[in-house]
Amino acid sequence: GVMGTGEMGSAAAALLRASGFRVRQWSRSGRRSVEGCESFAGPAGLPAFLQRSEILVNLLPLTRDTEDIVSWELLSQLPRGACFVNGARGGHVVEADLLRALDCGQLAQAVLDVYREEPLPASSRLWKHPGVRLTPHTAAVTNIETSMEQIVENWRRNIAGEPLLNVVDASAGY
Repeated sequence: GVMGTGEMGSAAAALLRASGFRVRQWSRSGRRSVEGCESFAGPAGLPAFLQRSEILVNLLPLTRDTEDIVSWELLSQLPRGACFVNGARGGHVVEADLLRALDCGQLAQAVLDVYREEPLPASSRLWKHPGVRLTPHTAAVTNIETSMEQIVENWRRNIAGEPLLNVVDASAGY
């Protein structure tokens, strides 16, 4: 299951679907879904989404509503022995709850690309936990060519008085 249906979540869901995976998606708002994926939305849809997600990929934006969302309450609803991948933000994860889920077998493995504190302190249990794989915050590398295309296009639009592309909604947090 992929948490998040924005640019990263939709791209990941589409790639997983094209690779033959049965993909489920969840978003807080339910505004977007990838064709061929089972979609769930809002707090009411979260339990059904989690109950059959053997691999949970978090690609949510970090907002007041999603901070600490990956807690024991959420992880305990996954099938026993599930895997968790976090490619979004470290602030989504309650680290003590993640370790608890790994220690008791609720989670078999966690792959983490982001951490609440970066760089990850040498004293963190995550470094030595046998069920954890760590990557150095490289899940989403910026493509300079496409970034520059967007910057130039927005500059042109700004001068022409046209609406800009991909404007951040400060009230939503992304």
